Amino acid sequence: MPIDEDVTGEELDKDVRQELMSLPKTLAEDVARNLVMVARLLDEDPEQAYAYAKVALRLASRVPSVREAAGFAAYGVQKYSEALAEFRAARRMTGLQHLWPVMADCERGLGRPEKALAMAGEPEVQKLDKAGQVEMRLVAAGARRDLGQPDAAVVTLQSPELASNSVQPWTARLRYAYADALLEVGREDEAREWFAKALEADQSGVTDASDRLAELDGVEFIDALAEDEDEEKDVVDEVGDGGESSSEG
Repeated sequence: MPIDEDVTGEELDKDVRQELMSLPKTLAEDVARNLVMVARLLDEDPEQAYAYAKVALRLASRVPSVREAAGFAAYGVQKYSEALAEFRAARRMTGLQHLWPVMADCERGLGRPEKALAMAGEPEVQKLDKAGQVEMRLVAAGARRDLGQPDAAVVTLQSPELASNSVQPWTARLRYAYADALLEVGREDEAREWFAKALEADQSGVTDASDRLAELDGVEFIDALAEDEDEEKDVVDEVGDGGESSSEG
């Protein structure tokens, strides 16, 4: 598959490059460039990212970072069984626990929320860093909602991280999830307050909190571009009708 001309492989994290040093130099460079393409495309074109991940996996399946990248690429195209297998392989190779929350979310994707909840109570969670623990809480709350337990989802999200005024990388998503859970149980005023807090913390636009706030406030956004297209169509239709009338006359 074609690699973007500006991709060198040096864009990868130092630890990943270190892992690739176990490969012959040319092979390591090929794998590195494919991994960069996976990272570059994962959000905007997950199908393409998945294709690049498969190339990297074919070239270097014994490298933990490759298995992890393949897992995230499969997760991005909702191939949850495949993603889970890759995450498990990466975890076996490294002994690290950072993939535990996304593995639990794969269980949700496979229709096994009970398994995801069980994972949320395992000792592995205590070995996660703060970001990982917050992620696990989000997955557990999602599993509660999958099981038709929205009130339990609200309680699951109540935590010191939620109450904190400091803004961390996870803050916007945590506040947003809490607002959404509140809305599901009919606590609309509180939900509005937390959507506003999510928006306040969302510097990178990872949530649609502004849209949800507008929806709660009854604000409707008009698509100006669509309106222009409709007006142009009306003009064309009028011109067309005029032409038919003159020919009949």
